[in-house]
Amino acid sequence: MRLIRSEFLKIRTTNVWWLFVLGTLGLWAISFFFNVLQAHFVLNPEGVPEDQAATFSAMAQPAALTAYLATSGQYFGLMFVMLLGILTVTNEFHHQTATTTFLATPHRTSVIIAKTVAAAIFGFLLWLLTTILSVVGTAIFLNIENAEAAFGDSAVIRSILLNLIAFALWGLIGVGFGVLIRSQIGATVTALILYLVGTIAVSIIVQLLYVWLEQEWIKQLQWVMPSIASSLLVSGVDLPDQPHYWVGGLVLLAWAAVTGVIGTLITRNRDIS
Repeated sequence: MRLIRSEFLKIRTTNVWWLFVLGTLGLWAISFFFNVLQAHFVLNPEGVPEDQAATFSAMAQPAALTAYLATSGQYFGLMFVMLLGILTVTNEFHHQTATTTFLATPHRTSVIIAKTVAAAIFGFLLWLLTTILSVVGTAIFLNIENAEAAFGDSAVIRSILLNLIAFALWGLIGVGFGVLIRSQIGATVTALILYLVGTIAVSIIVQLLYVWLEQEWIKQLQWVMPSIASSLLVSGVDLPDQPHYWVGGLVLLAWAAVTGVIGTLITRNRDIS
């Protein structure tokens, strides 16, 4: 607990946390607007192609639509949690406080665990903030559309709680990136490229391979990307042409475990100066 309090003190005494909160709120508003726009078309389908009719029909179900809107802002919220996880580690090297930290606590694994817990708790706080806003906004929108809100449905509750798990896991993944690449600029740029550009690139490559080879299993490769797996996990329901939602959780756990364990082992054996 002493180490965890120390990590929170490091976060609170910088401008990072409130800049991340403001960024999350701004991008949440944009995400919610576009999600509401898509939900409007789902509720009022006109001229939908036949190959997308099944997906539109599944998304129009009260539980699926409520869960979709109530977890708005996840994509960018997870990005900020990941960045904070990276900064909790790389700040030590950037500001040359790593030596002091590891001298005060020689057991380096304990330090990494404390940073992981702090990042996960920050993820919980961001999840709580965006969830409250999303639930209120969803209730207002569905009331305007005269559509049924299914907040009491087990699938919706499951999606919201799975969203919490995603926020916590991305804090772990962020710390994992930070211990793997201790350069602050290097870790941040690498993570952002993989998160933003990598997500789009993988989706395009998978689609092109599917069109070329016409093999159904190729479509499933995109779910290996953690950012895409997050959306699968948080859906909380099984939609056509997608794996079971819990597969997304397994993918995130695998990424968190691999980056965290390898990074911790490297940190334990790395010379700190």
